[in-house]
Amino acid sequence: MENEKLKIFDEQGAEIGTAPRSEVHKAGHWHETFHCWFTERTGKEILLYFQVRSAVKKDYPGLLDITAAGHILANESAPDGLREVKEELGIDLSLEDLHSLGMIKDSLTSPGFIDNELCHVFLYDQHQPFDNFMLQREEVSGIMLAKLAEFEKLWFGKVQEITVEGFLVSGNNEKKSQSMLVTRSDFVPHEDAYIESVIKAIKYL
Repeated sequence: MENEKLKIFDEQGAEIGTAPRSEVHKAGHWHETFHCWFTERTGKEILLYFQVRSAVKKDYPGLLDITAAGHILANESAPDGLREVKEELGIDLSLEDLHSLGMIKDSLTSPGFIDNELCHVFLYDQHQPFDNFMLQREEVSGIMLAKLAEFEKLWFGKVQEITVEGFLVSGNNEKKSQSMLVTRSDFVPHEDAYIESVIKAIKYL
């Protein structure tokens, strides 16, 4: 996986070549990713689906994150990233099922890891019963739902904690219902501008 080739870009979005994934994250090259947010509208309320990253993940283990996401390889285009939904969540979708939110920049930095992403962001806004999720256990260990309005307040510091509800997968592959009180530190630390853009697009789509 670390040897996968990715297209790399300058900060203005001009393609400048390719590099192995490991080098991309070490040097902080801008590269393309696919993000798919699952949402659901219940009356006037919007719910957001978050994946729980597997505890064995190298980066941000156990944190809540985008419903499905992954890298777009050098020989791929943005729609090819749709495979991530099938691989991570076990759900088959077509491009026609999604709404494009366009390209949004996002940058995450941790020791020895600089993740500068040109994110092709998509929205899937249909109900998906938990029974339909067949998770890739080395990547994802559960699915949690949060109310969009509450998540927005949490992210931007208006409240300190919110409740999320969903399921976690046990060692013998059983889905167990779970309700958790979470703070902002329980989420992957995406940039405020990225989260703000996604929330705005979801609200007004």
